[in-house]
Amino acid sequence: MSTFMANKANIERKWYILDAAGKPLGKTAVRAADLLRGKTKVTYTPNADCGDNVIIINAGQAVLTGKKPEQKIYRTHSGWIGGLKETKYRILMQEKPETAMRVAVRGMMPRNTVCKDSLKRLHIYADANYEQQAQKPIVLE
Repeated sequence: MSTFMANKANIERKWYILDAAGKPLGKTAVRAADLLRGKTKVTYTPNADCGDNVIIINAGQAVLTGKKPEQKIYRTHSGWIGGLKETKYRILMQEKPETAMRVAVRGMMPRNTVCKDSLKRLHIYADANYEQQAQKPIVLE
C-alpha cells in the first residue's frame, strides 16, 4: 500500500459559499481558511495546494464580539519613516469589510507559497450579491 500525495493532476476543486451575516468574524475566517487549505478533505497534503474555492458573502454583516470593535487595531506600514497607519476595526468594518475579512483569513493561513496560491481562490463580497453563479457553489452552514 502506498501513501497518497496530492498534486495538480489529482486535485478536485469545489466551490463553497460561507454566509458571514450575524456570525463572528473569526469563526467565519477559520472555516474559510480550512476550506482554502483543503483540511476538510481526506486527501489533505500539508505541502500541496489541495484546497477549494471559497466565496464569503455578507462580510459587512459579520460581528466582532466583546470590546474588539473599539480595541482591535488594523496596522499597515509603507516602509518609509512615519509610514505607520492605524485603523480601528469598527471603522474598517464600516468602510471596507472585505479587507477585514481577508486580513482575518490571511492570519489563519501558514506563511508560505501555499498560502499565497490559496488566497487567490478566496472571493469576498460585502453583500449577498456574488459573480460566481455559473460555478454552482455549495452553500455551507
